[in-house]
Amino acid sequence: MFGKLKNKLKDWTEKVSQKDDSDQPEPKKTIEKKTSLKKEIKPKKSPLKKEKPIENPIKKEPLPAEETKKETKSFFKKLTSKNITISEEDFEKYSEDLEFLLLENNVALEVADKIISELKEKIINQEFEKKDLEELIRTTLKEIIEEVLVEPFDLIRKIKEKKEPYVILFCGINGSGKTTTIAKFANKLKKENISCVMSASDTFRAAAIDQLKKHGEKLNIPVISSDYGTDPTAVSFDTIKYAKKNKIDCVLIDTAGRIHTAKNLMAEIEKINRICKPDTKIFIGESITGNDSVEQVKAFDEAVNLDGIILSKADIDEKGGTALSVGYITKKPILFLGTGQEYDKLEKFDKKKFLEKLDL
Repeated sequence: MFGKLKNKLKDWTEKVSQKDDSDQPEPKKTIEKKTSLKKEIKPKKSPLKKEKPIENPIKKEPLPAEETKKETKSFFKKLTSKNITISEEDFEKYSEDLEFLLLENNVALEVADKIISELKEKIINQEFEKKDLEELIRTTLKEIIEEVLVEPFDLIRKIKEKKEPYVILFCGINGSGKTTTIAKFANKLKKENISCVMSASDTFRAAAIDQLKKHGEKLNIPVISSDYGTDPTAVSFDTIKYAKKNKIDCVLIDTAGRIHTAKNLMAEIEKINRICKPDTKIFIGESITGNDSVEQVKAFDEAVNLDGIILSKADIDEKGGTALSVGYITKKPILFLGTGQEYDKLEKFDKKKFLEKLDL
């Protein structure tokens, strides 16, 4: 994760720190002046003493050799200086480059602006050793990212603590791996000795009902379903009734994958939320979709007031910006990361581990 950012961060750091060197004269020019001076002085040693007019222009010139020594000394002093101070002007000059690097790694614009603003406060007009600048910026970025991410709550513990069936509503768009992720979570509950039932409330697609049933058969977990086109709220409600009757610990409601801009489908999930009153509402999105996930999660959050987020396909995400962005934008925690196709490839989100994977 953040591989490109790490590789390019060094170049950006060097740009920011080079401003002191760019305004200085080059040593080659100094050498040329010395050479020129020797050539002019040479005729002075000529035995032709009568040719004194040559001496006058040399005497009248202001000792360029001494000025050259001062310039050379000043240049090399700055070049070998261990300390550097970055002004606000220098930082602003290259801040767009840093913003582009963050956006390139799927960090939302709002989050990128926050990172740059806080980084600016911590490094401008501060004196530090030039060799430590890159490490300072990387450390500062880690601190800001850690602050941005919301600490996840323990969902398993909450399920175990509730005496009645704990109801979880899952939502997301088509193709995000929502149904498979629900099956993975059901498998996790089973390993924790928590009984569960899955609700096939995606009645918008017949294939979705069949898909959830197949997962149920493989995991030996009951699935409550109805015919294609049935009211999804009714299916969800029936599943909760089934769980209460059979003393099942948790209800997992799979809803139709919907584009966040489709108002009729968003109204449908709002109805399920209003009637069934789930204990937790979770958005499932892809780690690799970048800023698209940010817009999606914002729309679902407005519709049902999300409690948490699960990001699928984290195993193929080389950037890491989506997790950072959706967490910051919604101020909701990332609960789990999907890390593969198998049922056991669902990892609890760990801030510390995530920061290590960023490899900044």
